[in-house]
Amino acid sequence: MNTLMKSVVVLVGAAGAAFVLPVQAQVYDLVINNGRVMDPETQFDQIANVGIRDGRIVAITQDPLLGDDSIDASGLVVAPGFIDTHFHAVDRFASKMAVADGVTTGMDLELGATRVGQWYEQKDSCGWQINYGTTASLNLSRLLVHDPEVEVNAPIDASSAGAMIDAAAADGVAGWSLNRSDVQQMNAVMELLDEDLRQGAIGIGVGAAYMNRGMTSYEQFAAQRTAATYGRLASVHTRFHLNTQTPTEAPIGFDEVLANALALKAPLILAHDNDYGWWENEEKLKLAREQGHNVWGEYYPFAAGSTFIAADFLRPEIWEDTNGYSYEDTVYDPGADRFLSKAQYLAMVEEDPGHVIIVHLPPRKEWLPLWPTIPHMVVASDAMMGIDVEGNLLPYDADPSRFAGHPRTASSYSSTLALARQLDVPLMFTLAQLSYWNAKHLGDTGLKSMQERGRIQLEMVADLAIFDPDTVAPQASYKAGENGLPPVGIPYVVVNGTVVVRDSRVLDVRPGQPIRFDPQSEGRFESLESENWIHAIAKRLSDSPG
Repeated sequence: MNTLMKSVVVLVGAAGAAFVLPVQAQVYDLVINNGRVMDPETQFDQIANVGIRDGRIVAITQDPLLGDDSIDASGLVVAPGFIDTHFHAVDRFASKMAVADGVTTGMDLELGATRVGQWYEQKDSCGWQINYGTTASLNLSRLLVHDPEVEVNAPIDASSAGAMIDAAAADGVAGWSLNRSDVQQMNAVMELLDEDLRQGAIGIGVGAAYMNRGMTSYEQFAAQRTAATYGRLASVHTRFHLNTQTPTEAPIGFDEVLANALALKAPLILAHDNDYGWWENEEKLKLAREQGHNVWGEYYPFAAGSTFIAADFLRPEIWEDTNGYSYEDTVYDPGADRFLSKAQYLAMVEEDPGHVIIVHLPPRKEWLPLWPTIPHMVVASDAMMGIDVEGNLLPYDADPSRFAGHPRTASSYSSTLALARQLDVPLMFTLAQLSYWNAKHLGDTGLKSMQERGRIQLEMVADLAIFDPDTVAPQASYKAGENGLPPVGIPYVVVNGTVVVRDSRVLDVRPGQPIRFDPQSEGRFESLESENWIHAIAKRLSDSPG
């Protein structure tokens, strides 16, 4: 073999993907040695060394590599960094918990934000440990229109939404949740959403379950159509979420948004499809994908959820009368470390409607072992904000024991890996749930930054989670003081080629990059005439070919 041939090696993965390797003598920014490199897209699975330069993977080889920095990954899996599409942990303390769990990209696609351009500018200016992104928020845009008495001087996202919800309810009516939009108001909401899409929002987030008495079916359709105008997704927490009885059975709420997505030929992600009717929803999503539609759903590996206490679906006529739950057994206040009586629940709804609580859902215990086996059912943590027992955001350097919230923020991905190991689910399948399928579906919307992540291949972005497949496990629990404990078995995390977790310690470095579409020069909003709007729609339909 001549000198040139000795300096270039080709490895062929199980799916036949070729990796052409560079000259051995080169020095890389970071080298990861002796790890089990696993790529869910190509099914590549070999012990190899990985060379990283300028934030990208540029070598995958069994030959020695030299680097300015190196990680010995012997006995560890080198996997694509975990991609979280349901990430309310948009403060620095909460994102610090997430990166310790292997998350390299956290995007709040369900709630989203307002003033999206400013939102990205704020994140860019302060720096972020992980990649970050957001949708435009239908719920919060409705707040701007239906609760004009609330003073808003900055973007609203999950970190500030609780205060805004409290302020909106101060006059006795949470307009964003309960008020139906007239045509003028619906135009105002859609114009706000369109502007946020113009500024690069990933899509539109729709928390329909929080406003199922205020948001009309046409407003839901209009929001999805506004996103579809840009070819972008809607992420929807459906209208009848948790409901077990007809005529408001949970899958009916999903049917509403799936029908819209199919009619609009628009991407759709079903937010936390881990409750009643999930089996029906996932079957419909599978059939739609087989017809070429870009639709998928998500779960997180816990039998309890978390939300604001004033969530509309927790009111007694739904929680008790329709679903048959009692507050004393299901609604838990992590700050006070107690389950709430009905009287305590009702009082807190009046006093502090934005208070974050945990909701235990017994049927999930039976369903939980099934979710890690469902193709294209991705893991998304629904990670909550980094708050203490009084609901205040914690400083970045606070001890994890001070976190008072759902353990999913600190341990969704380690919990999934541990559960899948217990169930003997193939590790490659689990990695697809944790990273690749989200990257693929988001990339298929045209989001370039997701076409370059969720994979370990040459020229892909070096976002990596490096873990021990035999020992990775959560430590966080529902017990007070343990809500935010970091997992074990994830000693290294790399974001854009920079080591952010080393020897299981999170470093205060901020290599995160924005996940967004390029801002556009012009918006695409088209208003409906406020008078005779039904006739205007009828005319538009009659004038349309076909």
